[in-house]
Amino acid sequence: MLNDEERYQSLLEYYPNAKKADWQLVIAGQRVQIIKNAKNKPVTLQFGTETFISDDKTVFGLLGASPGASTSPYIMLNLLEKAFPDKVKNQWNAKLHEIIPSYGQHLEQNPTLLNQIRRYTSEILGLNYIVTQQEQTNQPIKPKQQPANSRCSFVK
Repeated sequence: MLNDEERYQSLLEYYPNAKKADWQLVIAGQRVQIIKNAKNKPVTLQFGTETFISDDKTVFGLLGASPGASTSPYIMLNLLEKAFPDKVKNQWNAKLHEIIPSYGQHLEQNPTLLNQIRRYTSEILGLNYIVTQQEQTNQPIKPKQQPANSRCSFVK
């Protein structure tokens, strides 16, 4: 909301030696917050993105900020499952499992598959993956619990 001169004056408060000619405005990114008011449910605040689909499944899309690389596959798979449930379960299922070997499985309940996925991705990324004691004994991995005071919810 500031003009160039006001931004520069604000910068001088933190860096008194700043020269105006050395600085330029760059948009660093954005965060989007979605406020949902569902019937008979408390209002929730969500961050990032949310998919939507019409009842007749002819219109679907993504609301919010552009998702990052870590969430894009999950969001797109979620959208495919909503928009094309029959094709995902039947025609596309084998291909989805070929692309994503862990598709549809909970890795925290399958330590053997979790270990295989970690080894594979570590090899591809050139990382040194070390199997933990818990993984060596094939004990289920317990998911970390969300703090009780957390007010954020995420779209599944």
